[in-house]
Amino acid sequence: MARIPYPDPAEFDDDTAALIGQLAPLNIFRMMAHAPGLLRPFTQLGSAFLFEGKLDPVTRECAILRVGYVSKASYETAQHEKIGRDLGMTDALIEAVKTGPGAEGLSAEQTLTLTYVDDLMANVKAGDATFKAALAHFGPNQLQELTLVTGFYMMVCRFLETFEVDIEAGGAGGLDLAADRRNP
Repeated sequence: MARIPYPDPAEFDDDTAALIGQLAPLNIFRMMAHAPGLLRPFTQLGSAFLFEGKLDPVTRECAILRVGYVSKASYETAQHEKIGRDLGMTDALIEAVKTGPGAEGLSAEQTLTLTYVDDLMANVKAGDATFKAALAHFGPNQLQELTLVTGFYMMVCRFLETFEVDIEAGGAGGLDLAADRRNP
């Protein structure tokens, strides 16, 4: 159960009501409506990662899921396990991401991604060896994206866990990347 009540939609201003009406019906957005001035920029940045990013979508989801598992953020992992499966991730791959970069069944890129994410989460700044390997593989553009994705989802996990946002009734499934190409 959430630590604070979700805001009453009847009390939304017109802009917030319109924006919430455009978004997938997710509790994270409902909870964030307590800070309506932040909702639009938050969803725009999240949408940019999901729809405009240059990282391979499975690689991106490996990074997001790893952040969620390390953060022990059940809402985040439930939503992104569903997204990952929609993108073709197997249960075995999802379990490997949960285990970490030493798990069997990861590609070289997935191992490098998880190593980089773990380093950022533990140390804020990736160590030289990890950074150099990631830069050589991803190049500056994708490495910056991977760094920003990691940081964004660290923030998301902290929001979700601090407010104990509930997984939607019926479980994860409110966001379908193929259908929800929303950029409010």
